[in-house]
Amino acid sequence: MTNEKIPYKIYLAENELPKQWYNVRADMKNKPAPLISPATGEPLKQEELEPVFCTELVKQELNDTDAYIDIPEDIVNFYKMYRPSPLVRAYCLEEKLGTPAKIYYKFEGNNTSGSHKLNSAIAQAYYAKQQGLKGVTTETGAGQWGTALSMACSYFDLDCRVYMVKVSYEQKPFRREVMRTYGARVTPSPSDTTQIGQKILAEHPGTTGSLGCAISEAVEEAVSTDGYKYVLGSVLSQVLLHQTVIGLETKAALDKYDIKPDMIIGCAGGGSNLGGLISPFVGEKLRGENDYQIIAVEPASCPSFTRGKFAYDFCDTGHVCPLAKMYTLGSEFIPSANHAGGLRYHGMSTILSQLYHDGLIEARAVEQTSVFEAAQEFARVEGILPAPESSHAIKVAIDEAKKCIETGEEKTIVFGLTGTGYFDMVAYQKFNDGEMDDYIPTDEELEASFAKLPEIGNK
Repeated sequence: MTNEKIPYKIYLAENELPKQWYNVRADMKNKPAPLISPATGEPLKQEELEPVFCTELVKQELNDTDAYIDIPEDIVNFYKMYRPSPLVRAYCLEEKLGTPAKIYYKFEGNNTSGSHKLNSAIAQAYYAKQQGLKGVTTETGAGQWGTALSMACSYFDLDCRVYMVKVSYEQKPFRREVMRTYGARVTPSPSDTTQIGQKILAEHPGTTGSLGCAISEAVEEAVSTDGYKYVLGSVLSQVLLHQTVIGLETKAALDKYDIKPDMIIGCAGGGSNLGGLISPFVGEKLRGENDYQIIAVEPASCPSFTRGKFAYDFCDTGHVCPLAKMYTLGSEFIPSANHAGGLRYHGMSTILSQLYHDGLIEARAVEQTSVFEAAQEFARVEGILPAPESSHAIKVAIDEAKKCIETGEEKTIVFGLTGTGYFDMVAYQKFNDGEMDDYIPTDEELEASFAKLPEIGNK
């Protein structure tokens, strides 16, 4: 079954590392709707975002016109420590499945943070340092973003303060300790150290938290502490921009061997990994140069795309952030304490939401026991223990490869393996012990959350 022409791992040379990020918004006919002020309902201007975010990052957030943005030399040099990352042909998985499909995965787990998150963390830390800040605040779900940011801040000698979703803080103590090893202060969210945290705890006693809660607390601390700004690990357009190094490298590696994928699959929480992987391919679709089937995979417990509403909503539970038009379950929706980790956000990137709304990408929701079954199957034949988030993409990649057995089609499937799961062993233990369930929110629960969507922007 081995094709002699295609190696197991396709590597790019150091001089093939992208020197520019790709801004897919420049090629989008229907641009993502602008962020709006909850006070006025008007699109936010640069000066209104600068109290929260670094100036250069605000410029990137609002840039809908420049297709390519230069990557500063200091960031490129940092990338060289772990990039370009390999594009791997999953020959062993293909053979195990008995599929005629060709399966490739872009592996982002070969750095200490264990995930793709470092691609944006180092960029955001760089711009914070350039602005002369003392430090930054942020949130983290499973802990991969917090780990990456703590590494990046350590590199630039910045203080790093992380609010970690409480359920992950308790389930993933080792990832928490990696953050602390790199000098970060880690606080379980919601906490009693912020006004918003206290309010959330009063309204939801015993809550296990959500990314929306953690975002609110991190923003509150940033705006109330001199010399600090807030940085975000997903959702925002600037983050998807930085992550396009994933897709640009993937496309370059495929082009090197004249490989054209039929479908591209990525897990979807807030959208950073998925957006980074698919942007160059979506760009080709938008320009009419090529066509691909692009699939976003989300947890059935937090189904923003497949069961959410396309509406303006708060980006956080505490309602201190701007309003974004996105597929959302409602800012007050708090998902069950499952093991989807970084995919437990109530909304989705405005870029991906617009692409989904326009039919350029599709979405599927999968239950967590089936996700871990796929993770186990992949680990046993490919030798990598995948993160729970990445395993959502693995699940659908395997499903599609099995369909090829029935049809005889030799489709080429590419998916994003966003990181490793070596700090997610509580989740694997629950799965191995048969203690994992598949909670899915009811229509009534979602309708109750939708009823609280803001009127601003939705009239």
